[in-house]
Amino acid sequence: MRRHTFNHQSPAMTILLLETATQICSVALERDGQIIDELHSEEPNAHSSKLSVFIGEIMRRNSDIASAVDAVCVSSGPGSYTGLRIGVSSAKGICYAKGIPLLAVPTLHNMAMLFFGAHPDYNGLVCPMIDARRMECYTAIFDRQGQRRSTMAEVITPESFDAWLGDSPVTFIGDGAAKTKALLAGKPHVHYDDTFAISAAGMAAEAERKLRSAEIEDTAYFEPFYLKDFVAKKSVVHGLRK
Repeated sequence: MRRHTFNHQSPAMTILLLETATQICSVALERDGQIIDELHSEEPNAHSSKLSVFIGEIMRRNSDIASAVDAVCVSSGPGSYTGLRIGVSSAKGICYAKGIPLLAVPTLHNMAMLFFGAHPDYNGLVCPMIDARRMECYTAIFDRQGQRRSTMAEVITPESFDAWLGDSPVTFIGDGAAKTKALLAGKPHVHYDDTFAISAAGMAAEAERKLRSAEIEDTAYFEPFYLKDFVAKKSVVHGLRK
């Protein structure tokens, strides 16, 4: 296993950020905590065709610093099984080729930090939600200081969030949030941000913190956080015999 050394006093670090856990494919490049370039696509099921193109374009457009990338950070899940595999495989390939560290940030944490970054005066809770099919969502609850309720795959009911709907607002974000609107209608302190979109940019601060504190992943053995087992389904093609 490769060993890496870090200069914790370095004034600037450059990290390539990959977000593929949901329908959105997003690639960003950050330096010293600041996003300097980003590409993303909302085209469904396009990670396999878009991710490598985005990475190449980001590196080409920023060739003056991209050649000295210090690490790659990937969104670690939960989320789409296929999307996570594509993102992690790409991140590992780059890390092996360049001999640089692999970092990972939980997807729901990324979503929460994006929301708080876009709403600096918001003092309530945020509940990022990723659609996990049917009435189930991957979800957690965060405040500005960090995670308040652990990540889980939950079948949403009208009572799912009663313990958190106290005096502070709770804002639901992500592609799973729509599932809660009818169930939570009329409950106090419930808010939605329908404009929210996940992005690799949300990982910048946590990725830099992890790199500076040497919280790196084992490139050979790292696996995404699937939360649920993958279940392969038989595809049905009309006109073929079963």
